[in-house]
Amino acid sequence: MARDGTVAVTGAFSYTGQYIARQLLNEGRRVITLTRDPDRPHELQGKVPAFRLDFSNPALLREALSGAEVLVNTYWVRYNYAGSSFEQAVANTKVLVDAAVSAGVRRIVHISVSKPDQTQLAYFRGKLETEKLVQASGLSHAIIRPTIVFGEEEVLINNITWLLRKMPVFAVPGDGRYCLQPVHVGDVASLAASAAGATQNTIVDAAGPEIFTFVELLELLKKIANSRCLLVHVPAPLALGLSRLLGGLFGDLMLTKEELDALLQNLLAVETDPTGTTRFSDWAKENAGILGKDYVNELKRHHGKA
Repeated sequence: MARDGTVAVTGAFSYTGQYIARQLLNEGRRVITLTRDPDRPHELQGKVPAFRLDFSNPALLREALSGAEVLVNTYWVRYNYAGSSFEQAVANTKVLVDAAVSAGVRRIVHISVSKPDQTQLAYFRGKLETEKLVQASGLSHAIIRPTIVFGEEEVLINNITWLLRKMPVFAVPGDGRYCLQPVHVGDVASLAASAAGATQNTIVDAAGPEIFTFVELLELLKKIANSRCLLVHVPAPLALGLSRLLGGLFGDLMLTKEELDALLQNLLAVETDPTGTTRFSDWAKENAGILGKDYVNELKRHHGKA
């Protein structure tokens, strides 16, 4: 198949992937997607040809990628669950990278996570292993390391705000002085699109222009939500237990131990200059009318579970 600058994006009907796909389309690039559900209703249906992301069929992946010049990979898993794990996600990424190599893809843009080389947490360690797979592929590559991504369809910040709106008390793990540096999903998409058009091998942090302690973030969200919720500092294990209790009531997984440990270890803020331009405080104020108005059940959204 002739190569015409086509960019393949994994998960263009999901959160980060859809922003990357739109950015590329706006720049005049032809985009295809590899996705678990090619028939999923989405506004990009009809604009972005969809192929099944089936790691058990490398030949099918190779065929789908055969006309692509660049692969933008957003695939990963948030936590271990039945039929999937971080280890399996690493193995799946190897299948995808190998398919890209055999299909003649020129470049890979890989979405990773901030500071994967500064912790032993399994989520981050797995991300670092996938980075090494990309680097060992022999292909031109860019690795983008987002901190904590926010945007209109994001779950974590929305549900924290929902809790601040609805609950009389919010349990803050530990002293709350660990830091976050939120980056807007549109800024991540711009970085990915720019990297897709480049040639050099790079690793770049995707981080916004503001850094907050967790308590500062909560206070900002309280003000935006006009919340009187009381922030109470509790030991981290108790905060995790309470989140699991609430998650059980909602049929959801609100917070994983890996996510809490990443917060406590200050893995969601970086020392490099910010690459994003969207200020979280401005975005939150602009979206005050909808932020945290409704609880978003991630298990139901992504796994069809109530």
